[in-house]
Amino acid sequence: MNPTAIQEKIEAYTRAGKRLFTSSSFQSHSLVLLHILSRIDKSIPVYFINTGYHFPETIQFRDHITELFGLNTVDLMSEVPKYMQRDGEGKLLFASDPDHCCYLNKTQPMDGILRTFDVWINGVRADQSAVRAAMKVEQPAPYGTIRFHPMLDWSAKMIWAYQKEHNLPKHPLEEKGYVSIGCEPCTRRLDPAMQEREARWYGLKKVECGLHTELVSK
Repeated sequence: MNPTAIQEKIEAYTRAGKRLFTSSSFQSHSLVLLHILSRIDKSIPVYFINTGYHFPETIQFRDHITELFGLNTVDLMSEVPKYMQRDGEGKLLFASDPDHCCYLNKTQPMDGILRTFDVWINGVRADQSAVRAAMKVEQPAPYGTIRFHPMLDWSAKMIWAYQKEHNLPKHPLEEKGYVSIGCEPCTRRLDPAMQEREARWYGLKKVECGLHTELVSK
C-alpha cells in the first residue's frame, strides 16, 4: 500500500470508532511506517517491546526517533522479573530456551495489549520470511483484533527509496554490519551469505519471536 492508501485506511478505521495502535522495534526499516503514521496521526500509541536485552544503541535510537517524529511511544515490558526467567540450571532463558524467553518478554506482553485495542498496525513485509509472505493485508488476531499490514507488499528496495527520499536516520548499528536488530544476546552481524532474518537466533531453527505466529487467529 502506498502512503495515501495507508492514510485512507487508517481514517476509515477511525471513522468506524476503531482503537488503533502500532508496534515498532525501531530498526532503520521500521522508520518508514513510523514516519508515515506520524504524518497521519501522532496520537496513535507506538508500543516498543522493551525486553531488557536490547542494545543500548537501540534504546537511544528509540528516544531520538520518538522526539524527531513526535511519536506517542510506550514501553511494554514483561511482568515476569528476570530472576524468574531462568531454567532448572539457573541459566537465563535466552541461552537455553529462546522460544520461552520470547514468549515471556514479547508475546505475552503484546497479548495483553490486544485485549484493549481493535486494530494492530504492523509493519511486517512479505519479503522478510516465509511466515510473513503467507500473511494478508488484513487478518484476524486474538480477542477480535484486526492485524493491519500496510507494508506487506513493500520490498527492501522500496524501503530504501523512501528512506532516501525523506532522509530518514539509520540505526547506529547498521554501519557496524547489523541489519536485523533484536535483543543483543540473539543478534549477530549479517554475513554476505546470510538472508536478513538469519542474523537473528543464528544457528537455531527459529526465525520468528512469536508475535507473528502466535498472535494470529488460526
